[in-house]
Amino acid sequence: MTNNERTIITEEVYAKGRSGMPVLILTTLLYLGAIAGLVLSIIHERTALIVITGIYLGLIGWFPYLGLAVLRPNEAYVLTLFGKYYGTLKGPGFFFVNPFTSAINTAGNKEGISGAEIVVGDTKVSAGEVFASKKISLKTLTLSNDKQKINDKLGNPIEIGIVVIWRVVNTAQAMFNVDNYAEFLSIQCDSALRNIVRLYPYDVADGANLDEKSLRGSSIEIAESLQNEIQDKVGIAGLEIIEAKITSLAYAPEIAAAMLQRQQASAIVDAKQLIVEAAVGMVEAALVKLSENRVVHLDEERKAAMASNLLVVLCGNRDAQPIVNSGTLYQ
Repeated sequence: MTNNERTIITEEVYAKGRSGMPVLILTTLLYLGAIAGLVLSIIHERTALIVITGIYLGLIGWFPYLGLAVLRPNEAYVLTLFGKYYGTLKGPGFFFVNPFTSAINTAGNKEGISGAEIVVGDTKVSAGEVFASKKISLKTLTLSNDKQKINDKLGNPIEIGIVVIWRVVNTAQAMFNVDNYAEFLSIQCDSALRNIVRLYPYDVADGANLDEKSLRGSSIEIAESLQNEIQDKVGIAGLEIIEAKITSLAYAPEIAAAMLQRQQASAIVDAKQLIVEAAVGMVEAALVKLSENRVVHLDEERKAAMASNLLVVLCGNRDAQPIVNSGTLYQ
């Protein structure tokens, strides 16, 4: 492999770690013994013993402490040895590993992710606070980016925000395949959101196919497409996207008023249509009932007049104002 070729890590290696308690006890006893030996050698003026205990206390005695590590549930250490991947230490407990190894967390290299928040439990914190430690969190995390202004399929600008639930499943890929896996996820979420939103209209237009998917009416399908899109992009970083959901969806402010008027007009038309259909049915039923019960005999002209009056009363926006006719229709 040449220097220009990129190394892709695909497998996660488990680091061998033994219990840290025996090493801690033994190292502490040896260190205390060395201190006692140093004191006695000074008292008895044993130069050679003073040099040996001094070297041990200053250079060797504390060195095993560097290999001690404590992990809580759903935490891991990614260890490197002289620049090479040594392995991943997982599982809760107190461990002792090779003191020459060092733990890394590339997500902690930067102060944070611009416009991103990580939710831990019920608390929102910046990404920099979550990834400041050398430990890799294996917990299920929630990423919430800023809202984006994107044009939908019809070219209408909309503001949309999503929340992504994710976790690290391959620590080696997360550490070595990308520079900062948390920032990488945030950027890929924004990119995937733009790709998905451009494929769908905000809402189904009047007269369009009712089976057509839209951002407002097909939120479940859109969320699944968004999840798959993000997963394809962040798989190389060893991340698993558990769920992606739309949290906010609205027209951009510059067209929101116009779209609201359009929706109001459409609602008014639909309401009027329903009222007219119901009124026609009521008028028809009334005329049939009057004829069947022989309450009054109506010719075609009187039927037309009654139908007109009833439609005005039933479809009007104001209360009816009755007019008493003391004459006849044929004056």
